[in-house]
Amino acid sequence: MPSSPIRKLVPFAEAAKKKGIKVYHLNIGQPDIETPPAMFDAIRHADIKVLEYSHSAGNESYRVKLKEYYKTVGIDVDPGQIMITTGGSEAIIFAFMSCLNPGDEVIIPEPFYANYNGFAVMAGIKVVPITSGIETGFALPPIEEFEQVITPRTKGIVICNPNNPTGYLYSSAEMEHLRTICLRHDLYLFSDEAYREFCYGGTHLSAMQLEGMEQHVVLMDTISKRYSACGARIGALVTKNKALYDTAMKFAQARLSPPGLAQIMAEAAVDLPGDYFDKPKAEYQARRDLLVQRLNAMPDVYCPNPGGAFYAIARLPIDDSDVFCQWLLESFSFEGQTVMLAPATGFYGTPGLGKHEVRLAYVLNLEAIGHAMDCLEAALKTYPGRI
Repeated sequence: MPSSPIRKLVPFAEAAKKKGIKVYHLNIGQPDIETPPAMFDAIRHADIKVLEYSHSAGNESYRVKLKEYYKTVGIDVDPGQIMITTGGSEAIIFAFMSCLNPGDEVIIPEPFYANYNGFAVMAGIKVVPITSGIETGFALPPIEEFEQVITPRTKGIVICNPNNPTGYLYSSAEMEHLRTICLRHDLYLFSDEAYREFCYGGTHLSAMQLEGMEQHVVLMDTISKRYSACGARIGALVTKNKALYDTAMKFAQARLSPPGLAQIMAEAAVDLPGDYFDKPKAEYQARRDLLVQRLNAMPDVYCPNPGGAFYAIARLPIDDSDVFCQWLLESFSFEGQTVMLAPATGFYGTPGLGKHEVRLAYVLNLEAIGHAMDCLEAALKTYPGRI
């Protein structure tokens, strides 16, 4: 089981804090945007005498409301095609376990969300990476690169749109290219759309909107980032493929039910005003603009402008991102502060890639991001492994 590049340095951060050093956490996608109060009010006002199991697919009332939510973003599904999961993580696990047998392969453009590796280990499947480069802003590799790695064991393609860790927003043309590949080779398209509300420079096209892909698409979703409710652990698996859904239900029944109180919170979130996302989206865009501007102003640093989500990958003049990120916590401070980053090596499937790159999550307020960039700029001037 691979280590998490996002969490493996936590002991070093804890040690730094014990020494009195303030740590700016840009390593993990934990937003500081306030969780909507209406979600907590729903729990406070719930008339519950016994906290029972829910249906294995999740409360019907919540799934009915989610149908309406998906309709507002151009996705037409029925409540019986929606399965509530314990976070987006369980949706990904159920998707892999339902669609793939041990030894099967999935193609994933890299860098990719590091936990896909862990979920693949759980399912006994092989991740086959194809590389997208920082020079193109991490655009989708051409069709030819996908087709070069397709084998008889290839069963699907996994995308995250907008992307974690790069922030890249796939264009309509790129989504159509994926549709062509999946139909030509009879592949599943696993689409992680946790960040669809946060697109800054273009329009989000869901895999569920691709024509003729009804039996191929598995949508994996979550409220964690959408409503800044990471600890609720409520996600969803959505598919129009009935055989796939029925198989996933066996896994859902085996784990009994998703979290009960959190479903009440999530159901309340669907009733938030239609303009709810305007404010957090504008805040994230301002943070992105500051982060990217500060990074690209540093000597020998390059960071493409992310089109969505709240992550960016930057190339730094360092010898080894794993060593550098640990050094920041273990051996460096600037005015009693330091910054915690995620080494990009853990987001690549190809050994050796990402050694000069880090992922930054712009989930802190503008002032904190400014201080974090001051720390990083000072660190790059004194890091002994600078190149």
